[in-house]
Amino acid sequence: MSSVKDLSKEAPTSPRVRVGGYAILARALDKGRSELAGTVGGYHFDCPLDNYLFGFKGVKGDDVKKLLVDGASNEEVAAWIDANGEPKTEAEKAAWSDGVEAARPYDNPEKKDWFVGVCAEAGCDPATSTLFDYLEADDKISFAS
Repeated sequence: MSSVKDLSKEAPTSPRVRVGGYAILARALDKGRSELAGTVGGYHFDCPLDNYLFGFKGVKGDDVKKLLVDGASNEEVAAWIDANGEPKTEAEKAAWSDGVEAARPYDNPEKKDWFVGVCAEAGCDPATSTLFDYLEADDKISFAS
């Protein structure tokens, strides 16, 4: 089993880190394990970001959580995700992960105002930042000593 991070004391893995070719997955699994251990802090498993990945594959957060309860490693969860939900080629996984890593909410009229606000709190420029840039900046602020 992968180690459990205390997310009240440290940030989850960057959403850029890919497990089995999937962006977001390592971060989601950190949050899931921490939630089970009672150390999730201000983070949430099965949140909209996690569900962006789960929705891409057509799997449910509750099913992923069951794997974590059973002690599955990151690689075992990635293999389960590959084998369940909607089949995806390696090229489709890479294109999806590249796309989500490059996503700029500032360019989306429905998300622009929200993104400007959260970037102001995190100290990053919404016009030049990706969603992942914001998440990493927010993580740094949350755990600055």
